[in-house]
Amino acid sequence: MEPPVELAKLSTPARRALDPASPAPMRQMAAKGLLPGLKPAEALTVVALLAESDAPAIAAAAQGTLDALPEPLLRGALAGDLPPGVLAVVAPRYAKHAPLMERILAHPAIPVAAVALVAELADEMVSELVAVNERLLLSAPAIIEKLYMNKATRMSTADRILELAVRNGVELPGIPAYKQAAAAIGQELIAEPSLEPTPDDVLFKEVDEAATAAELDPATEDTHKLDAATGEEVVDDKFLPLHARLASMTITQKIRRAMLGTASERLLLVRDTNRLVAEAAIRSPSLQENEVVRISASRNVGEEVLRIIANDREWTRSYQIKLNLVQNPRTPFTFASKLLPHMRDHELKMLAKSKNVPGAVSTAARQQLGRRKVEI
Repeated sequence: MEPPVELAKLSTPARRALDPASPAPMRQMAAKGLLPGLKPAEALTVVALLAESDAPAIAAAAQGTLDALPEPLLRGALAGDLPPGVLAVVAPRYAKHAPLMERILAHPAIPVAAVALVAELADEMVSELVAVNERLLLSAPAIIEKLYMNKATRMSTADRILELAVRNGVELPGIPAYKQAAAAIGQELIAEPSLEPTPDDVLFKEVDEAATAAELDPATEDTHKLDAATGEEVVDDKFLPLHARLASMTITQKIRRAMLGTASERLLLVRDTNRLVAEAAIRSPSLQENEVVRISASRNVGEEVLRIIANDREWTRSYQIKLNLVQNPRTPFTFASKLLPHMRDHELKMLAKSKNVPGAVSTAARQQLGRRKVEI
């Protein structure tokens, strides 16, 4: 258990219940929180420790007790002295129970790491409870990161805690597109905290619903299609409602959707005209290789997005992504030229003759063929 509990501070009955040599029936009763003579705080401590027992039956019983603690026992325990390690075990189990979590978060011994885990797992109401303690947020930036990346956190609250971090010069490396989000937050007016969901919060949920209705498999589907008349990419009809919802969002809202949303949202937002939004989409922690394959082939994404892909060793292990980057006229030549030596001869021949790539790429492809002594 982290932090560990000092067993010497426990009463004799509690230590006996924790002793592997004690009678199994007594330990089973203790695992169920039924050991007579123990105060609530000590009874909960014993249950939490037995949940990590090497005896499978004891551990299973204690785990079951922790998952269904009688409310009077928990309230009584929280009113007394509880070891930080016990609070760390109990807190995540109540990340969606606001009345009890209010008491747990108010306990002076709760470890910061436990609050961060709660922030990651919390429902909307519990995330609001965590977000109000600005002093704690500033002292433990990981809590801000977990709240921001939790989809249950209100959009207005995510904006507010992000603005708090920016205003106080706090770096948040746990938010993949933090620099983009921080730049955007500085351009927007942040609403005052509200007990009720704001219009921005409602919009965020509406987008979530629209995204669920417009799910796609990036291996077989894209949010865009080529217009036969113009040869330009246009949004497929299936994704127009989601596209319209996203278009009504602020920059900071789009950035958060880019990091937390679905593949269809990322494939729409990576083509956004705002550079900060597009960069957030390509930096999403949920981004998959088959999405990058489609993005690297798109002629409707910005140079910076293609530059980020080209600089990522993980993505450029894929031959198809390398080929797409070389073929994409929007890929900066510096990066396309570095990828040309990896191309197969027949692709180099195609590039050497193609009118759909920049002349510099065609010339470099011919030079590469010449070095290989392959005729065009």
